[in-house]
Amino acid sequence: MECQLPTINSTTPHIREILHTIKTIAVMGLSPDEDKPSHRVAKYMQEQGYTIVPVYPKEETILGQKVYRTLAEIPFAIDCVNIFRKPDACLPITQEALKRGDAKVIWMQEGIVNNDAAQLAVDAGVKVVQSKCIMIEHKAMLSK
Repeated sequence: MECQLPTINSTTPHIREILHTIKTIAVMGLSPDEDKPSHRVAKYMQEQGYTIVPVYPKEETILGQKVYRTLAEIPFAIDCVNIFRKPDACLPITQEALKRGDAKVIWMQEGIVNNDAAQLAVDAGVKVVQSKCIMIEHKAMLSK
């Protein structure tokens, strides 16, 4: 997949609203490695009171939470799917999130853009944030 610029993205007021309303975040690609961005970001969000749900192919627990292999395995509602995966993984992740029917937000981390996935989510009534770091946005908007 070629690099893309987001053609669909939430505005600052929408991001502020998202951060105020979501509570449970499934983190796709949450690494157990404390030096990886996915770990640092998820740990920060956990410290801010959000429930973090790790989705990762290995490990039993990350950040003290049970690890799931797929979104479909998570037995409770999630509000946001936070993606730390390559852009070409975003479409199948978005499809899986929409099949669950409970995610209100698809959030692709900084540098991650997939306009096809974003369009699919928006068409289903799900908010989309692309190429923005949830931690940076949180710090800028809510931690003051």
